[in-house]
Amino acid sequence: MKVCLVGEGAQGVTHMEALEKMEDVEVVSLAGGIEADAEAFARKHGIPHVSSDYEECIGRPEVEAVVITSPNQVHCEQTVAALDRGKHVLLELPMGLSLAESRRVVEAEERSGKVAMMCHTQRFSPAFRRLHEMVEAGDLHLHHIVQHTYFFRRVNENRFGQRRIWTDDLLWHQACHMIDMVYWLLGDPHMEAWGRTGPVHESLQVPMDICISLRAADGCLVSAAQSFNNHGPIQGDWRLIGEEETWLTDGQGLRDHQGNDVPLPEGPSGVDAQDGEFFAAIREGRKALTSCSEVLPVMEIIDRVQRAMDGRDGAPSTGMVERR
Repeated sequence: MKVCLVGEGAQGVTHMEALEKMEDVEVVSLAGGIEADAEAFARKHGIPHVSSDYEECIGRPEVEAVVITSPNQVHCEQTVAALDRGKHVLLELPMGLSLAESRRVVEAEERSGKVAMMCHTQRFSPAFRRLHEMVEAGDLHLHHIVQHTYFFRRVNENRFGQRRIWTDDLLWHQACHMIDMVYWLLGDPHMEAWGRTGPVHESLQVPMDICISLRAADGCLVSAAQSFNNHGPIQGDWRLIGEEETWLTDGQGLRDHQGNDVPLPEGPSGVDAQDGEFFAAIREGRKALTSCSEVLPVMEIIDRVQRAMDGRDGAPSTGMVERR
């Protein structure tokens, strides 16, 4: 399978490391953003073709699939363009920066008949898979999910300290991971959604702190806090309070309320398992486990949170930029 990788930033590195482990996958083109960085990336990983012209890269006849790790703001346009050219697409979060963009992606997936998969990497974590199995089996009835994600992102830099040419979004990108996991665990696409933001950063022009509340039809509550102002490294934690037990995870290990570690299966996980699922779906001629169409309800929930933040749910506006 010959692949075009889009983006030479932090997530480009992450996916390249996973793709290099696959014997039947070859990255033959890199569609870059910053020319010097893209050329250095291509040399390091032995990618024979590199260009800042996205259409040229995905249009190469040998390219069968496209892995998109570009800035959030171009995800929708690039995905639709690749699908319309008959390429399979693996797309980093988010699908779009609005519900309208997300629906365009799903329409392109259905129109093309190609595999279009979102990188909801947490679904491929053994800890979260174990929790999902417990919920599905009726062994865990959740009352409250409490989640926190913390960053320090007051300048446009990625996790390696390299400059970015785009600005991250705390709701549509970072909180999308959390909302997808909640949707996967609770299975309620119509859950009530509420959100508020802190002040908008003077130069980045995005809210740096948000809080989100959700309520599923079965009464389970979700309380989540996300921050770009937190001093320290990227970190996140989950507390899943159930009738039978309280479970704690950082997305890697899983512990009970007494701090006892739960044995988890070994084998591919995270990005390795996720990217493997993408190529397996292509080979088997089926939809991927996290296809764009399957996770569209996640973007609909985010849209309801956005509406609450913008005051379009009847509450006072917080001054956040409206997305349509």
